[in-house]
Amino acid sequence: MTKSFEEFEVYKKGIQLAKLVFKLLNEKAFEKEYGFQNQIKRAVISITNNIAEGSEYNSNKQLIKYLKISKGSCAEVLSMLVLSRELGFCEESQINESYTLSIEISQNLSNFIKYLNSKIKD
Repeated sequence: MTKSFEEFEVYKKGIQLAKLVFKLLNEKAFEKEYGFQNQIKRAVISITNNIAEGSEYNSNKQLIKYLKISKGSCAEVLSMLVLSRELGFCEESQINESYTLSIEISQNLSNFIKYLNSKIKD
């Protein structure tokens, strides 16, 4: 039997990132930035949701497809974190952990994709 998506370390890290992003969005500077808040929330949630969805197909090819979507969402979160700093919504120190974790998740997703690709028989 295959692992549940909840057992994947990258999924656990995605949950951690979502918590950090949602906490950041509680800052007063984001209070009236509804579009910005909505976009980064949807992106960070997409990371874990795509891992979960892809794992349910019981197919490495399908999982890879969804992991790639998750990786794209991770890049979107990273970009939104940079924008939040550059637009003056927060200080760099407030996004450091989320920024670093986003990069780590992206690298983990790449490694997971490489591993799964090695298991696919042509």
